[in-house]
Parts: sequence; C-alpha cells; structure tokens
Amino acid sequence: MRPVVLFPVFKPVTALPGLGPRLGKLVEKLAGGHVVDLLWHLPCGVIDRRFSPKIAQAPNGRIATLTVRIDSHVAPVNPRHPYRVRCTDDTGVLELVYFHVKGDWLARQMPIGSTMVVSGKVEWFNDTPQISHPDAVVPLEARDDIDMVEPVYPMTAGLPAKTLRKAVRAALAELPALPEWQDAAWLERRRWPGWADALTRAHNPEDEADLATTTAARCRLAYDELLANQLALMLVRASQRRLTGRVTQGDGSLRQKALAALPFALTGSQATALEEIYADMASDARMLRLLQGDVGSGKTVVALLAMLNAVETGAQAALMAPTEILARQHAESLAPLCKAAGVEIGLLTGRDKGKARQAVLDRLASGELSLLVGTHALFQEDVTFHDLALAVIDEQHRFGVHQRLQLSAKGRATDVLVMTATPIPRTLTLTAYGDMDVSRLLEKPAGRKPVQTVTVALDRLEEIVHGIRRKVQEGARIYWVCPLVDESEQIDLAAATERHAFLTGAFGDRVGLVHGKMRGPDKDAVMAAFAEGALDVLVATTVIEVGVNVPEATVMVIEHAERFGLAQLHQLRGRVGRGEKPSTCLLLFDPHLTETARSRLKTLRDTEDGFIIAEEDLRLRGAGELLGTRQSGLPGFRLADLAVHGELLAVARDDAKLIVERDPELATPRGQALRTLLYLFERDAAAKTLRSG
Repeated sequence: MRPVVLFPVFKPVTALPGLGPRLGKLVEKLAGGHVVDLLWHLPCGVIDRRFSPKIAQAPNGRIATLTVRIDSHVAPVNPRHPYRVRCTDDTGVLELVYFHVKGDWLARQMPIGSTMVVSGKVEWFNDTPQISHPDAVVPLEARDDIDMVEPVYPMTAGLPAKTLRKAVRAALAELPALPEWQDAAWLERRRWPGWADALTRAHNPEDEADLATTTAARCRLAYDELLANQLALMLVRASQRRLTGRVTQGDGSLRQKALAALPFALTGSQATALEEIYADMASDARMLRLLQGDVGSGKTVVALLAMLNAVETGAQAALMAPTEILARQHAESLAPLCKAAGVEIGLLTGRDKGKARQAVLDRLASGELSLLVGTHALFQEDVTFHDLALAVIDEQHRFGVHQRLQLSAKGRATDVLVMTATPIPRTLTLTAYGDMDVSRLLEKPAGRKPVQTVTVALDRLEEIVHGIRRKVQEGARIYWVCPLVDESEQIDLAAATERHAFLTGAFGDRVGLVHGKMRGPDKDAVMAAFAEGALDVLVATTVIEVGVNVPEATVMVIEHAERFGLAQLHQLRGRVGRGEKPSTCLLLFDPHLTETARSRLKTLRDTEDGFIIAEEDLRLRGAGELLGTRQSGLPGFRLADLAVHGELLAVARDDAKLIVERDPELATPRGQALRTLLYLFERDAAAKTLRSG
C-alpha cells in the first residue's frame, strides 16, 4: 500500500485550484493525472521582470516593468482598431495597446490620474514605445503582487500559462515532509538541498542559469529518480535470486554436432558469451542474462547452443520472437543445425489452428518435442511443457517484464536468456536491464560484408531511380523505406502509398508494399513474395526493421533519413549485407538539414559499430527518443537526463547494490525512507517484493 504521507501528492490534478474537469484533462495530457506529475513538470524558461527603467530608457524588444501615470483612454471608432491607454512619466509617453476590448473594464481598472505599475514587452512604433496587452497592470501599492521572476513551463494548446503556474504553486504549498532517503554524507559532499527544497528551487528559477540540468537542485532530483529506478531493479533481481534455480549441464554431444555443421567458426565474443551462459546454467541460481549484439553478430547461433545444452540433459527449451515472420525465420534458419544435431525443432504461432496445433501441444506436453520456436502464442493457457529448462526471448524490448515472467513460469526454475539487436548504450542498459547480467557480441561473424553507406539529397530522386533500375537488371532486390503511411497535412512527407504508386510507374507490378496498418497475413504474404524473388522492390514503413532476412536484398533506400533515430537507421541498414554480394544503403535527406541531423547522418556514414552509434544517438537526442521509450518498455525519466546525468546513474547503481546487500528488507530507518522513495516514483512493483514492514 502507498504510504499515507504520499496521499497529498497522489491526489488528482483536478484537486488543485483553477483546474476543473476541462483544464484538468489538458494538464493530464501535458504532465499526468496526479499532483506529483505536476511537481515533475519542471520549467523550461524564465521571464525576468526586474528591469525597471524610465519610459525613455526602455529598449525595444525587452521585457520591462514601468511605473507610470494614466493620462487618457482612447477608445476606437472602428471596432477593428485597437484601444489605447496613454501613460507618462517624467521622461516620455508610453501607450498600452489592447485589441477586442468590450465594455468599460479598462477604464475602471486604470482610472485617469492614477499611478500604475505595468509590465510587458516594450516595442517602439513611430518613435513611441508601446506595450500590447501587458502581462501585469497593478496600482503602485500592489507592486509586490507582480511575479518579478516568472517560470515558463512546457505548455499544451488551450491551457493558460497563468493557470498552470498557479496550480504548480498550490502543489508546492502542499509538499509533505518526507523522511530523508539519501545518505547524509553524500548530500553534504555534493552540497545538495533536501527533497522539498530542491523541488521548490527547481520551480522557482531566478535566471537562465537555474534552468540547467547541472544545478544542485536538478541533480538532486535526478539522482532521486535514478536511485528509485536502480533500487527497484535490484530488489526485483534479489527476489528472483532468492528463488532456487536448477543446475543444467549437458554433456556437449548435441552441441558438438551442431558446431561441426556450422559453415564458420564461432567469433571470440560468441565463445565468451557461451562460456558465461553455460556457467549461469550450471549454477543453482536462476539465469537472467541479456545477450546484446548488433544485427548479424550471430546471437541466434549462441541461443541455439544454449538451448541444446538444456536438451542434452533431457529437458526442453523455447525461443520466443515478437512477430510471426521472425518466429518462422528463426525456425527455418535453425532447422539445418538442429537436423545435424539430430534434434527436431517445432513452431507454434497464433496462426496454427486445429489438429496441427494440437499435435504440437501433445508432443510438447509429453516431452517428445524438446525445442520450440514461437510467438506470444507460447503464453497461452493450454501450452504446457514437459520440463522447460531454458526460455530465450528475442527482441526483449517488444515484450514487458511480466511477459518474461509468464514464459519462465511455464517451467520449474526456468533459466531466461534475453536477446536484443538494438544496440543500447551502457547507461541505458543499466536503467532498462539492470536486473540482468549482460553479454555483448562485438564482432561480426565471418562472411559478413560491410555495407557502403551514401547520403544523397532527395532532389536527385530521378537519378536514384535510374541507378536502382540498373541494380534490378543485375538481379538485386531493393528495400525502400518511407517514414509515414499516409500523407500527413502537418508534415509533407513522401508517404509509403504514394511512393509505391510512383515506383510502380517505374518498375511495373514487381513493387510490393508493407506497412503497419496491414493485417498480419497480408503483410507476411508480401514479405514472402519479396523473399522468394517475385518482387524486386519492397516499399515499407519501419515494420521491416527487426529480423527480416533476405540475403538477396543488397540495396536499402531510406527516404527522409533525417527523421529517423540513429539506432533505427542502423537497424534498417542491417537488413542488407547478409549475402555474398556487396551492399549499399542510400540515405535520402531533405536538403534543408539542421546541424544535428547532418552530424547524425555523418555518424552513420562513418561507422558500422552499433554501440558507437547508440552512444552518439544518446548524446544527440537524449534517452527518451532513443528507443521510442513508450514502445520499448524502457523507463521514461522525468527528471534525469542520461546524456547529462550518466555518472550519477553509475553512483545510483552502486548505492542500490549496497542498500540491498546491507538491508534487503529495507527495514532500517533509511530503508523505510527508501520505501517512500519507491512509491513516490511509482516503482510499486518493486516495493511489493518486500515483506511488509
């Protein structure tokens, strides 16, 4: 249960003044539905009203706060013209300009002869300074009511900035007194403020410098969030570790046969990764290991050998892929090696129905079938294994943690190996997979050809089509990737459907189209036609990113490459260069490129190392966008920026490790405070692994 002390910050935002149901919905869209979400919604700018010159000294374009005398009101004859209020001081005249004024409220607010304080942006027009719709107008005695330094927040359409500021102020006024969860000596050394103080300071910047992510207040808050993340992962991991594992140690007989059938020797990293995996499987603790390797680094072979290690002991192993295409591909590519080892491999997807499906299920339950490749279908209730010892999960970020647990629950103390071809920078690996041990495959297997990467401006489209026609005549197959499915009015992008029509004009009916809105079977049919050579060109959205294997495809064209993330471009490029022939990747870009986009495309042109690319992507775009956090199951950070706070993450990891070793139940006074921290950052699942205390 969430601690009572946190109830005030988990109230709905509509409990704050000024936020009724309509504006509450907008705040929810902008920041989130609870008061705490507004606390994490930090300012991105600051308006400084402290500059108070005389009228004649007020410079054009600057925000100023002026003390003036109201001389006259000039209402317009034509309602389309502005209403003007003429003000003076002893140096000159200032006009306040208002449009669409109804009634006499301005005359009542600023009586002639009164002294008022006005604040806003000064603009000189025909030698006269003006302020259009001033931000503040108050009588001299109420001068202190004006916020001289005003935070500016990221906004959404329809929500008044003033209302949001008022709501944040009310949220800050209700901050509960929470016990300090950080180590006192560490706070002292860093000179960081307490939690409530840090939040108050972050929301009340005095100048631009206070907005930096490196200020003491912002670093403190970022560290709180990182510590909550790392502690949650460590607790989940510790609870997994407490569950006894099983010792799985085969005699090597099947693995020898499979290795003998491999057309090339294992790379150094493959051999190292296998040693680590075998050691995990042989220990009585449960294995939870991440195998990270670039596209084509040979992860599937490593997975197969680990699975054969389980089969050698008489147990079963399963490999789960995120899509049907991928599952079928894994089954096909592993079949020859399994045949050499004398082991049958089964396939189970959502499309398998009736008797054929039942036959697979029966053989699985009896133990007759020892190796199975499948999709989400493996989670279904009626899928029972005789004795599942190893579960391999491909492209982990497409599955949530609970799905990982669901699959491992199909066996007794099942070991879990997770694979991803998305190169993830070290810092992100810690935040997303901190509960796992990590093996990395750093070399490409023998026989992999480098892909030549070329950047070409989009206005040379005719030349590109001409070059592709030559390639097709030589027997090549081409991928052509577009960023969107349909023409979007806001962003005039070459949509996949339109590009397909254009290329069909050039190449006839040997051009296929796949996109995310198609039904699975239709998508598979087009992919199969391309793989079999019935199509020369495949126009696609990014659905082809993961795992598709067509060795004959040697050209990858990516349109509007500047709109893709680096890691995504690298993934797409990995679809070619899988056969004997040299391959090319053409990055088509909009000639009006930003500097950031230019340097991203240059990085891709200069290196094929996925890990270098991922680190650069993190530096240029930040963690949130890197893997499309929302889809990837990666934690999205509100206060921490991994590109800036990377070293704090390493400290948080060490701190969390120490906490769990010394106080595994979080029972000490600091431990109790840390429980509050976990709930504050909504890491409830981790808090629930603890015995209530």
